[in-house]
Amino acid sequence: MLFIQCIVLCIIFTFLILPPLFKNPISQIMSYPPEIRKRVESLPQYKDMLSVTKKKNVFRKIVGTVIAVFLLAGLAYLSGKTTFISAFSHVFILFFVVNLYDLVILDFIVFAHCKKVVIPGTEDMFEAYKNPVHHIKGACKGTVISAVAAVLAGSVVAAMSLFIR
Repeated sequence: MLFIQCIVLCIIFTFLILPPLFKNPISQIMSYPPEIRKRVESLPQYKDMLSVTKKKNVFRKIVGTVIAVFLLAGLAYLSGKTTFISAFSHVFILFFVVNLYDLVILDFIVFAHCKKVVIPGTEDMFEAYKNPVHHIKGACKGTVISAVAAVLAGSVVAAMSLFIR
């Protein structure tokens, strides 16, 4: 069951990330390597939209994480994980697998090799798009976020278990 849940979450994550990225790469500028962000910030055609985009990006990530915590807590509970430790483990594995999928498939393969994610004005920075260090640092941050989200989801499940019998 956990394996199927991981696959479904990776598919959902892909559909949440790729279509907006392909449509408007600037919408996810905060996830780009620093060299590319600096170049984009120096380009006049992006000056007005960057501050709004950055605020939306932070808001979207926070709201997405909160929603994911509650949804995955419910998923863990429905999967029979009724204690903090079992729910924490279940949710951490789910988050970690999606994080690993993001690193290997989306970052190392799609982001590094797909011309649709190249922001106009940065076409000459192909090596920066392939920079594995940036993506690995992001995955490390994602692992920390996974642990925090799993603690929160485990707490939600533990609280649910007190009230639902």
